[in-house]
Amino acid sequence: MTDAVIVDAIRSPLTKGKQGGALSGLHAVELLAQTIKALIERTGIDPGTVDDVLAGCVSQVGEQAGNVGRMAWLSAGLPVHVPSTTVERKCGSSQQAAHFAAQGVLAGAYDVAVVAGVESMSRIPMGSSAIGMDPYGPGVAARFAPGLVPQGIAAELIAAKWKITREEMDEYSARSHERAAAYEDAGGFANEIVPIRVPGEPGDEVVVDRDETIRRGTTAEKLGGLKPAFEHERWLQRFPEITWSVTAGNSSQITDGASAMLVMSADRAAKLGLRPRARFHSFSVVADDPIMMLTGPIPATHRVLERSGLTIGDLDHIEVNEAFAPVPLAWQAEFDADPERLNPCGGAIALGHPLGGSGARLMTTMLNNLERTGGRYGLQTMCEAGGMANATVIERL
Repeated sequence: MTDAVIVDAIRSPLTKGKQGGALSGLHAVELLAQTIKALIERTGIDPGTVDDVLAGCVSQVGEQAGNVGRMAWLSAGLPVHVPSTTVERKCGSSQQAAHFAAQGVLAGAYDVAVVAGVESMSRIPMGSSAIGMDPYGPGVAARFAPGLVPQGIAAELIAAKWKITREEMDEYSARSHERAAAYEDAGGFANEIVPIRVPGEPGDEVVVDRDETIRRGTTAEKLGGLKPAFEHERWLQRFPEITWSVTAGNSSQITDGASAMLVMSADRAAKLGLRPRARFHSFSVVADDPIMMLTGPIPATHRVLERSGLTIGDLDHIEVNEAFAPVPLAWQAEFDADPERLNPCGGAIALGHPLGGSGARLMTTMLNNLERTGGRYGLQTMCEAGGMANATVIERL
């Protein structure tokens, strides 16, 4: 059986997901179209040989409602006969898209696939698809009475369960910015970021070619001055164990961004004379308590390690998505991994979290850093709303 390999992986710059952010003037389809087109041009692949385009996107409403992967492929001027589907597994959407693509290769259903992800959070705010609607239904409401909770409350519950202090959260978050800034200064992001053009008035086109989310000089002391973001009287009696420590500063940033990867069979890559950069080693996807919600990376990691035959000590680079600081901190407490190998390039607290684009973005950064450091194995895991999580192990080639 042939391996499923990653031939290349790129991403857009990550920018503030609000009006005035550097990418906020660009339609989500155009953001993804430019990213996919850059991947095709950089690899030199004949786009007509792509079997499928699998694109992650969470808020599939408004400008992101029309099968965003298909529209992006067409907008990029690529062959109309290539199909696409849009995958929604919450924050892990494009990581799941990568699983589906690799599994399609391993099953013999695909020879060549494009994995992508996008979220324009400035233009389609988080939760837009559920405005005025009940996304749960009466059965879920009855089963989990008095009700499911927002992700911020789940983060507070994790902090309480693992006894993670506000000081630990803020120290971790400041370190995320410090690591991202140092990695950027060392040229670490240069091989993964592709420039994005934002049209304006004639002669006013803007080229965005670097992240605008990293806050240099961030300290735990500065973060300590921020007020808790989710403290509300409706939760006080239900959750007396919460100490209210989650803030905007120790949470992931709302962000615009896109990512894309070229995945194919090792046999096809050899026939085309392309050098694979990594292979997919192992996969897992699990679900956990939907009220704690963000704990899924822990059982997902246990399962993927069992399937891979690897140990935590075998992993050279670990990405645990920084949805909120308690998520990687609880994961770290469970596995006692080398903290220098956990999110070594900074994470979503510093770089941002463009929801559907984050899974492939994390994998892109992990692959590039494995190459820079000479590491062999990388683990990526992502908490997802509803209590789910994906985990992926890749092996650098």
